[in-house]
Order: sequence, then structure tokens, then C-alpha cells
Amino acid sequence: MDNLLHLKHCFANHLLMRILVVEDQENLAKLIKDGLEAEGFAVDYVLDGLTGQSRIELGHEDYDLIVLDLMLPKKDGLEVCKAVRAKKITTPILMLTAKDGVDDIIKGLNVGADDYLIKPFSFEILVARIRAILRRPKTSLPLELKAQSMTLNPAKKMVLKNEKEVKLTLKEYSLLEYLMRHPNQVINREQILSSVWDFAFDSFSNVVDVHITNLRKKIGDKNGKILETVRGMGYKINS
Repeated sequence: MDNLLHLKHCFANHLLMRILVVEDQENLAKLIKDGLEAEGFAVDYVLDGLTGQSRIELGHEDYDLIVLDLMLPKKDGLEVCKAVRAKKITTPILMLTAKDGVDDIIKGLNVGADDYLIKPFSFEILVARIRAILRRPKTSLPLELKAQSMTLNPAKKMVLKNEKEVKLTLKEYSLLEYLMRHPNQVINREQILSSVWDFAFDSFSNVVDVHITNLRKKIGDKNGKILETVRGMGYKINS
């Protein structure tokens, strides 16, 4: 119990960290998600290699760490890791493997994995490995994100428009930060829902449109010059 309290205290002193789990055993993926969220992380999961690679390539700036299984349908973990590293994506990767052969471990590390964990594993060891990886120096994200007259400070969770603070709800802030991390890129509703709402809403829900409307009012962008609607496709932040 003392160790658990210490762990929670350590994470309380850091910004909320987000982890992507790529694991085809859904029961295990859910267990990892629930356990890590209880420790203060935000966690998404996907169930095959192709989807995992797509999510990493699109949203790698949104994740602090990726837990990647070696044996995956559609595309295995080694191929996914090699592909994203080839695109200069440096997000730390912890590889899970049911194989304990030295060759498999070496292959994983050689294609760019930061560490590995052999199944079955204890949850405490998984958390310890994640903590160790996250303590390592990494390429820092920009201290501020800017779009025209608007500035977003991720560390302070603050948004300024013409140097005046804009008060946003947590979801409005998360939505704006996600879009500002992908400037001048069209992001569709499904991508926004999966990243900001964690699959909690039906893809036909108008929750994104409602939040976009509210955001525009609060940042004084009724004409959509900063936060643009691209009809039939989605939304984008114009820098």
C-alpha cells in the first residue's frame, strides 16, 4: 500500500501522461488500460498492427509512450516499430512479447524499441518499466503552441487570445490543444472523437460540432478564420 501511495504521489507531480496500447487480446488491453488509468495515466488502445501504426503516425505527438505487442494481426509489432522509426517518430516504445528468445528481443531493440517485457508479466513490473522509460530524456514538445493571435501553453493549460486569457472547459481545451498540435492539417470527426473523447461517443454524435461552435465563440473566431471547417472532411487550425 505504501508503494502504491508513493507511486500515485509521484505521478501527481507530473502533467497527465497519455499512453497508447497496441494489443490484440482485448481483455488484456482493457486490463492494462484500467490499471494504468488508476495510476493517473490517460490510455487508449487498439487491437491490430495496421490501426496501431496509423494511430501512431497521426497522433504520435499526443502520446508519451506506446505499449506495443510483438504478435499482432495485420502487421506485427516489429514491422510497426520499424515503420514509425523510419518516419523519425521518437515516442518511446515498450514492446510486449510472449517470446523469450534472445533473437526476438534483439530484433525488437534493433528496430527501435526502447525496452521489452515478456508475457506473462506483473502489472507492478509494467508500471515500473513505464516509469523508467518516461524518466529518460526525450525530445521536448514546444513550450507554446501558436496560431495567429492565439497562444496555448501546455504546461500551464492556458490559452491566450491577443494576450488575454480565454477560459475553456477541460474538453474544449483538449480539443483545441489536439488541433493546434496538428496545424494546417484537416482532422476528421472520427479522429477527434478517438483522441479527445477516447471512443466514448458514437461517430455520428454532434458532440464535436457543438464543442467547435463553443470554442469559436470563446476565442472570438465566429468566421472560422483560425478554426476552419473543411466541408465534408473535418476541421483544421490555420497557423
